[in-house]
Amino acid sequence: MISTRTPLRVTLGGGGTDLESYYRNGGGFIFAMGLDKYIHVSAHRPAFHEHVALMGPDPETVERAADLKHELVRAALLSHGIETGFEAASIGDIVGGTGLGSSSCFLVGFLRALHALKGHEPDRQALAEEACNLEINVLAKGIGKQDQYMAAFGGLTTLDIAPDGQVKVGSVDIAPDVEAAFVSHTHIYYTGLRRDAAVILDDQNSAMLAKGSGHDQVAQSLGAIKDLGYRIRDAWVAGDLEGWGHMLHEHWLSKKQLSSKISWPHIDQLYDHVRANLGVTGGKVIGAGGGGFLMLFTPGPGEALEAYMASQNMPRLHYGIDRGGSQVLLGGQ
Repeated sequence: MISTRTPLRVTLGGGGTDLESYYRNGGGFIFAMGLDKYIHVSAHRPAFHEHVALMGPDPETVERAADLKHELVRAALLSHGIETGFEAASIGDIVGGTGLGSSSCFLVGFLRALHALKGHEPDRQALAEEACNLEINVLAKGIGKQDQYMAAFGGLTTLDIAPDGQVKVGSVDIAPDVEAAFVSHTHIYYTGLRRDAAVILDDQNSAMLAKGSGHDQVAQSLGAIKDLGYRIRDAWVAGDLEGWGHMLHEHWLSKKQLSSKISWPHIDQLYDHVRANLGVTGGKVIGAGGGGFLMLFTPGPGEALEAYMASQNMPRLHYGIDRGGSQVLLGGQ
């Protein structure tokens, strides 16, 4: 039996520049943090049973891996030459479809388990690229590279993405008291809505691949978001909480130009209210948009904000920063 634990992530700056339709024309940049909220995967090869069984949100039992409906598991098993005699289970600390990179997080943890079953221990870069290849090339999903890399590495991490897709990973080190201040003043609230990130990202990809005003608007917005990614990274390193709050608002305004599906009227009205009345200086919907979690920065104590968000049926997620990335917790070598 192998058990893995893989962190979910929150993008702090540069989101969207990790898609090939953007980075191939000048490179992308991501600054993100791994959360201490995880997807857990357990896997083993039973001694006599020849079926393939999955236990979790969408359970399945089939005769062969090729018959699985779960496309990530199917692609991963077939790429590792496993066709029969396999069982796995998954549990997530947070439900999927909420903007924290859960699909890629699951895949990275699942691949980590497959390698451990074979006695392999791939380095984090190779693990991330394996997941990218399966999702982007094999399954032709219109997503970027940040989720796979953040699942593999965790931490406060930067991704410099070259036009050819090569990724240079960097670690951002800040003083413990500064990190604690950023985390305590950067609130995360659950909106209760779930969505398919690929549907929202399709608008961005389509615009980048097309010609005309739509392409120009999206390209300009992503250029601003990329520049903000560097500035946000520098603000965290410098301990500039006030600057981070204002840049978060600037990021949100640029991000909304990427697709009409990123926000919706209720969230826009709520965001305007908390900025005007509850001391919030900046915020954004985490991930591709359209639902999931809302990040809000407030330099004050935040009790009134938390109470108001609770009254809107949006509970606060208390979190810390994961430092280990995807790990084998049981079994392996």
